[in-house]
Amino acid sequence: MEFKDLEIFLKVAEKGTVSEVAKEFRYVQSNITSRIQKLETELNTQLFNRHRRGMSLTPEGKKLLTYSKEILLLTDEMKKAVQNKEEPSGKLEIGTVETVIDLPIILSKYIKRYKNVDLSLFTGVTESLEEDVLNHKLDGAFVTESVFHPDLVAHEVFDEELVLISARSESTLEELKEEPFLCFSEGCGYRARLESWYKDQNITPQKVMEFGTLETILRSVSVGLGVSFVPKSAITHMEQSGLIQCHSLPDQYSKIKTVFIRRADTYLTSTIEKFIETIEMDKSRTV
Repeated sequence: MEFKDLEIFLKVAEKGTVSEVAKEFRYVQSNITSRIQKLETELNTQLFNRHRRGMSLTPEGKKLLTYSKEILLLTDEMKKAVQNKEEPSGKLEIGTVETVIDLPIILSKYIKRYKNVDLSLFTGVTESLEEDVLNHKLDGAFVTESVFHPDLVAHEVFDEELVLISARSESTLEELKEEPFLCFSEGCGYRARLESWYKDQNITPQKVMEFGTLETILRSVSVGLGVSFVPKSAITHMEQSGLIQCHSLPDQYSKIKTVFIRRADTYLTSTIEKFIETIEMDKSRTV
């Protein structure tokens, strides 16, 4: 049994068709089919149900899926464990909330210094990124500090001040309570903070509008669509340009930390170790 066969098996299980997997691996379809058949022969069991719409796992295939994920995860860790500590290489998949303003500086320093690392960046809200790190889908993530799962360890990155923003109309905080709330999806740490303020003030927003990007939220606020709660560092240029107005809330709602989380029980590879070192260097620079 070859690791490549298990990789192909996982992809077919995920996508449900041989044709899509063949395109991804740049193989002919017959190659993918023969590898699956070879695996079934070696294990003396049928792994997939074949039907007109594609392929689905048999009960035995579902069992193999669990083992395959664990085997390939350990194989990846084994490869990383024997890397040159000073010259890390391979893949590094990092998640982040959209508002980490200093992130380009951290990434630039890292990829310029460690050119053999293939770094990929994925965005999301704190809750979903935490799940992805727990499920080994990401090596780590920049998120808003909260009470994390015990299998995670957090490294402080920097402190943030959140501010309530509105269009530049010199509105009072009391007047803004009636405005629509523009935010990211459920699971966003900033959204949770403002919702906590609303609750303590006995306010029920008349409308909550979810957006996928910070840029869209900021533009929507600037044209008067509603209010939002974002890091002050993310909107300084807009405030100085007179596009928006900032309103401060008490520290219990506005003071927040951005942290980098990773699994505590996985091997600290050189790729992630050097990434954490880069974060710490940038943190000391900004202190």
